[in-house]
Amino acid sequence: MTAPSRIPAPEGVAPATQYSHVVTATGRLVAVSGQLALDEHGTLVGAGDPAAQARQVFENLRRCLAAAGAGFEDVVKLTYFVTDVAYLPAVRAARAAHIPDDRLPAASAVQVAALVAPEFLVEIEALAVVPA
Repeated sequence: MTAPSRIPAPEGVAPATQYSHVVTATGRLVAVSGQLALDEHGTLVGAGDPAAQARQVFENLRRCLAAAGAGFEDVVKLTYFVTDVAYLPAVRAARAAHIPDDRLPAASAVQVAALVAPEFLVEIEALAVVPA
């Protein structure tokens, strides 16, 4: 597999600032289910704190990717679900600790009325491509 190729500004499309419009890759697909701010014991991390929840979610994503032989460098798409779009800066800060700006994946951000339980503020799922 070659490294994923990122196209942040296809011709005729406004440039992306916090994601890449297009990411191409070949290899084995790894799909990581939406992760919540739960520690390894199933205990909520960061009650009422979107930044703490986002950090835990990215740590869970890191662990899930590693279990599949992948890392954040292999991520081609992230989908953010937040209960308030005001939490996106906290999500981006947590992402920046794992993914440099020159390797931003494609992304979607969706404000939802609620997640699986009211204490959860952030959920993130990932798609990665690793060598077959």
